[in-house]
Amino acid sequence: MKTTRYFNEQVLRKRPYLRTEWITAVIANPLARIDQEDGRIRFWGEVETDDGKRYMLRVVTLEDGETIHNAFFDRDFKETGA
Repeated sequence: MKTTRYFNEQVLRKRPYLRTEWITAVIANPLARIDQEDGRIRFWGEVETDDGKRYMLRVVTLEDGETIHNAFFDRDFKETGA
């Protein structure tokens, strides 16, 4: 999994609970995808934690759709257009 310096140094430090398998699963099979004007791509997908709770995870990649720039649980996701 390719990542940006920001992701490695900031995102993972603030969100150590994020799992590589969640991120790759969301990118491989997103519920929604939006291409931003700056070229980055937002993906949303549902993930299940060890305690059985389900959360919507937003993953932001660079223009290549592979390099991970950000990832976080998105409470405001609406499947009708994100």
